[in-house]
Order: sequence, then C-alpha cells, then structure tokens
Amino acid sequence: MRKFFLLSLFIVGVAVALFNFKGLANQGSFNQIVLDFREDIPASQIETQLSQLSQQYGVTPQLNSEFSVSDNVYIVKGNKQLLKALKKSDLRQSTEFIEPDYIYSVLEIPNDPMYHQQWNFRSINIEKAWEESKGNGVTVAVIDTGVTPVADLKDTNFTPGYDFVNDKTEAADDNGHGTHVAGTIAQSTNNEYGVAGIAYQASIMPLKVLASSGGGTIADIAEAIKFAADNGADIINMSLGGPGESQLMQEAIDYAHSKGVVIIAAAGNSADSSAGYPARYPNVVGVAALDASGQKAFYSNFGAGVDISAPGGDTTNGEVGGILQNTIDEQGNSIFAAYQGTSMAAPHVAGVAALIKAAGVQEPEEIVRILKQSARTVADDPLNHFGAGQLDAAAAVQLATKGQITFRDFFRWLRDNGYLNPRFWIDGGAVALLPKLAMVLGSYMLAWFLRNYFPFAWSWSLSSGLVAGSSGLFFLRGLYIFDLPQWPFRAMGSSIPELGNVVQGSSALNPLFASALIPVGLVLLLLGHKSLKWFAIGTSLGVASCLAVTALISPNVWLLGGGFVAQGFLVINALLCFGLAKLAAKSEGVVV
Repeated sequence: MRKFFLLSLFIVGVAVALFNFKGLANQGSFNQIVLDFREDIPASQIETQLSQLSQQYGVTPQLNSEFSVSDNVYIVKGNKQLLKALKKSDLRQSTEFIEPDYIYSVLEIPNDPMYHQQWNFRSINIEKAWEESKGNGVTVAVIDTGVTPVADLKDTNFTPGYDFVNDKTEAADDNGHGTHVAGTIAQSTNNEYGVAGIAYQASIMPLKVLASSGGGTIADIAEAIKFAADNGADIINMSLGGPGESQLMQEAIDYAHSKGVVIIAAAGNSADSSAGYPARYPNVVGVAALDASGQKAFYSNFGAGVDISAPGGDTTNGEVGGILQNTIDEQGNSIFAAYQGTSMAAPHVAGVAALIKAAGVQEPEEIVRILKQSARTVADDPLNHFGAGQLDAAAAVQLATKGQITFRDFFRWLRDNGYLNPRFWIDGGAVALLPKLAMVLGSYMLAWFLRNYFPFAWSWSLSSGLVAGSSGLFFLRGLYIFDLPQWPFRAMGSSIPELGNVVQGSSALNPLFASALIPVGLVLLLLGHKSLKWFAIGTSLGVASCLAVTALISPNVWLLGGGFVAQGFLVINALLCFGLAKLAAKSEGVVV
C-alpha cells in the first residue's frame, strides 16, 4: 500500500510538470489583459461588470480604441496573477475570451552600428533564425589565409588552429581574406561595434594554408582538413579552389566526412560552367554567389558542382554592394572592407550549417539535406546557377527544429510560467496545488480509517473513485492549447464537486454537485456490482475530503455565499458522504 501511495504521488507530480505544458502559444510578455465581451451582452451589463472589476481589483478598464466599441474589446492593466483571477471569475460567462495583450516587437536586430549595411544577412533571413539558434557549441574550421583577431573578433570564441604554411601553431592572417571569411561566420555581435556574424556564438578554428599572396598547396590543404577533423571541427569552410583534381585532397575530404564533418567550399570566380575544386568533390557543398538583387553574381561559376547559392556581393559600383566585415589591410591594420566573391558566399552557408548543428541536428548528411531543402528554389534555372536554391537561414533553422522540444524551450516555458519561482508552488499557481494534494491525501486517510473498521482490499476501482471525488485530474485545468476550447480540459481536470463550475462557468460550487447527491446516486446504482461499487465508495470518500478541505480554505457556494452558511453546508455534506461510504462498506461484510 505504501509503495502504491508513493507511486501515486509521483505520478501526480510528473503529470503536473508535463501535462500543464502550455507550449509556445502561451509564451511572451505583457502588462495588459484583453477582455472581449460577447456581442449579445447588453451594454448596461458590461458597464456593471466593468464597475465591479474596477472596485474589486483597483483597475480601470478602457476600450482599446474607438473602433473597439462594436466588438466590445476592453483593455485592463494587469499581470499574470490578475489574468488567472479574471479567468476564474464570473467574467468568463460574459466574455468570449480573456487573454494576455502580448507585446510583439521587431525581430532581433544586433546593436552593431554598421549592421544596417549587411544587406546579405537580411537577404538570408538571419534575424528570424537567431530566435532559435546562434551557433553555440559548434566549431567551424576556416581553412584560408589565417585569422587575425581584429577588434570585431574580440568576443568571438577561438579554438587552437595551425599555420601549415609556416609550420607553427599561431595561424595569423597576412592577407585579410581569411579574417574576412571568419567574420562572416562568427563576427562578434551585439557588442555595439562594427558588424555582425551569422553564427556568432560558434567557435572559429583558424587553419592557415594560403600564403600572403593568396596561394597554397594541395598538400597543406589536405593536412588542414584532416587536422580539423581530428581536433573537433564540426564544419569546414574552404573559400579557395582551383582547376586541378587531387586524390590526396579527395582522401582528406572523405576522411573528414567519415568523422561527421560538414564541408563547404566556394564554387569559383571565373564564371565557368562548372565549379572548381574542392567544391566539385563528392561530400563537399559547392556554393555559387549571388549579388544584392538575388541574381547570380557576374563572376560566379555555375553548373556542375554547384549545390546551393548565397550572397557573394558585387563591388562593381562600390562597396555598398559587397560583403562587409572586419578584416586587415596590407599593413595588417584593422579595417572594415566590403569584398566580393564565392569566397564570401561559402561562409554564409558554413554559418547557417553551424546554426543547424547547434539546433540539434548531428549527422552531416542531414545538415546538408536541410540546407538544400530549405533553400528558396528558383524555378527557371536551366544552367544551374543556384543549385538547390538560394540560402535561407530562417527556413533552415525552422526545418532543423521542426517537431523538437529542446531543453531551451522547456527551460523558457518553466521560466515564463513562473515554475522556477518557489512562491508559485505555494500560492495556488499550479491550479491550487497544495489544496488539491490535501484533498487527495484526505480521501486516502478517510479510506485508511474506514479500512480499520471494515477491512477491504485496495483496488484501482477504489483509488479511481478517491481521485475523481477529491481532486479530479486537476493538472489539466491549467492546460491551455491555442485555439482549442478550454471546457474539455476543465471537465477532465475537475473533481465531482467542481463539475458544476464547468457547467455554469463560475468559481462558486454548485450545491447540486458539491453535496452528497451524486455519491448517493452512484452508491444506489453500483452497490450490487462486485468491483464498481468500490468506485462509488471511493467517490463518496473523495467528495467528503474535497468538501471538507474547501470548507476550511475557501467556502464559496452558489446562492449560499462564502460565509458560515456555505461552510456549514459543505461540512454537513462531507459528513453525509463519509457516512454513506461507511454504510456501503459495512454492507460488503467481507474481511480481507
């Protein structure tokens, strides 16, 4: 019995945590509450209820605007506590809905002062993607001319890399190309300086394979690919290439892919009808370049080997059409410069791949599939200028998180609904958790007391009656699912004495339900049944506990008020229910 009792309490606790989950439709901040009165309610009745609302809660309801008169939409200042109180009040009978007046805002925009010049980020819908993922925990290897920690990379995370050109551990940039590429992927963001990066919470692994002239050997590149795979890189970006095919590089790429690394490469800038290498290799995502209008950039390779397209810029008419990031000049000084090229397009894809990885997608094939499937397709593309389409960060992250409930979502739900505040668990926030537990425990104590005089076997039938009569599935009463009626959840979540509340839409107990009437009917109906009569007995004990606890805590009975009359009514009926259960158990005459 003790194990069963503890198990029951555990199940109730888990149910409160899981089934009370309101989901994303109930998240958000607000300081006002919307009251939408039914159109069939007379204006005089609305005025009366608004006056009562003002007196009871000290608030001043107002029409939302002059256009709200016909819809009877009123606004009242308030928080979550007032919202809960109003949803339980008599206002529910006169309103179509009572809900938070959520505050909507523009999507997340970085405070970096030059962000408005990054047309390329808005063209891939990065702001929407940032709502779910910023690349945290992902490492992107930049195989390039190295990376210099310029001012706008100060807050960017770095992992140890290597300089394969000069055979040393510090992979400093002496060209500017690699630093620019790294900035597109993970420039320090929201630091009130410079520009932003796509996956700005990701880590950069700088691997230098190209000299200051911009050239480098296949042997160094292949070694860098293996180094990245062996040292924790999740994604490799190679904004480099050439016409020559190499088995050494092919072997390195296959090795990295076998270790779960996503490999991105630039298609090339010679306007050829096929991508260069390494973009042409299997297991590499070849990236073509787009200009600010969304068309193929004039210099971009296309055709075979192009898997997707992304902003690469066009500086023909000045820097405004280029890809702006923080890098270095020929003297090694930090500057902000706009470049063009498929070298600039590839890191856009690498950054979005980092967002997908951080959103919970692990397999490289799945990350690549999401990149391609989420891309904006171009219907008329006979020469394969765009591959699977144009990169769309928001659609990619949305597809990556589809059907997932992440820990971040769960934690945010706990926080927004107050469950992380200890006061929530003692002030009735979880549908009067403590009174409900008292009712359940009380019903079991009454059954235990009765068992001492009329021994009987515990059964699911009896336990179900105890729960139904005392508390119902009370955790369901707080379950709100967007656009679904609440009454089914309130009915399933109510104890038998509270069913009248659902019917009449009031917080006051209905005396027909909150009495011995229903237990009497169940006992008379089921007394002759071997197992179901224990449901009737359990229900009588449960109702007795519910009425007794309610009488002590908050007596409120329709037509009887909330004073001594209601309290006496509840206590008398609690005693009648217990007496009824005692008589029914006595008639069993079976000793166990």
